[in-house]
Amino acid sequence: MTVAPPPTGTPTLLVLDADPLPRLGRLTGRARIEHTDEPGLAERLPHADVLLVWDFTSRAVREAWPGGGPRPRWVHTASAGVDHLLCPELVTSDTVVTNARGIFDQPIAEYVAALVLAMAKDLPRTWELQRERTWRHRESRKVAGTRACVVGSGPIGRRIARTLKALDITTALVGRTPRTGVHGPDDLDRLLSRADWVIAAAPLTEQTQGMFDARRFGVMQPSARFVNVGRGQLVDEDALAEALAKRWIAGAALDVFTDEPLPADSPLWQAPGLIVSPHMSGDTVGWRDELGAQFVELYERWEAGRPLPNVVDKKRGYVPGH
Repeated sequence: MTVAPPPTGTPTLLVLDADPLPRLGRLTGRARIEHTDEPGLAERLPHADVLLVWDFTSRAVREAWPGGGPRPRWVHTASAGVDHLLCPELVTSDTVVTNARGIFDQPIAEYVAALVLAMAKDLPRTWELQRERTWRHRESRKVAGTRACVVGSGPIGRRIARTLKALDITTALVGRTPRTGVHGPDDLDRLLSRADWVIAAAPLTEQTQGMFDARRFGVMQPSARFVNVGRGQLVDEDALAEALAKRWIAGAALDVFTDEPLPADSPLWQAPGLIVSPHMSGDTVGWRDELGAQFVELYERWEAGRPLPNVVDKKRGYVPGH
């Protein structure tokens, strides 16, 4: 998609900061780079041509965007999800939104595969027994020949499916609309009832919020394990805690949560069979540099008047075409 070309003169690039700052040296002299924190965003927005949401955990854009004055013609978020910045005023505006599609696919797929293997081979219990200096022989589970249901057919979901298939796991992919190689929502319950591994990798939309609730956990097999690397709000966390406590499912792993950081008094910390990780599945060594380099490449395309990739359908809440 082609965004309106840069204005006459040097464009103003506003960065919603997070440490460490992005490396934007290649744009020296080509952009007037300004930095802001959350409290200063509303005041600076009217003077920016481009907004880089480097602090992708912040919801400041949603709060500041409805104010008066001009708005940037292009917003880029250094994340795959865009739910943290979309508000009605931004959705209905002419502003183009892009995301960091492509950066996190392989790392998240590897992380999911690691969780599947760790749960199948009972590695958390092995580490616990080692700390206790206890020698206890157990049998573990073979993953080859098991079944997985991956919910979310975007680049991350597709890469997860491909990685699990490499482990000889029979994998079904579920998306918003059925097509070749992708099941639609009507098939979800049937696939859940047969799956040994249920992987949530969907974007957060009105349709997906709370989709994994008590009914869905009840559909799953008692031997099934659930993994969420999508958005915390996809899951009714109280229902998941109950499902684990009542052994409706065998275990789970969460990398994303409704409230982050996960509060110290959350019952999820003590939920039996649950692995908690701090939203790190896509964060490998050098990932911030990759995000910065991706934005610079996009900026150069915009500067040259060329179409931008990774354009979000603001009404759907994700990049279409998958």
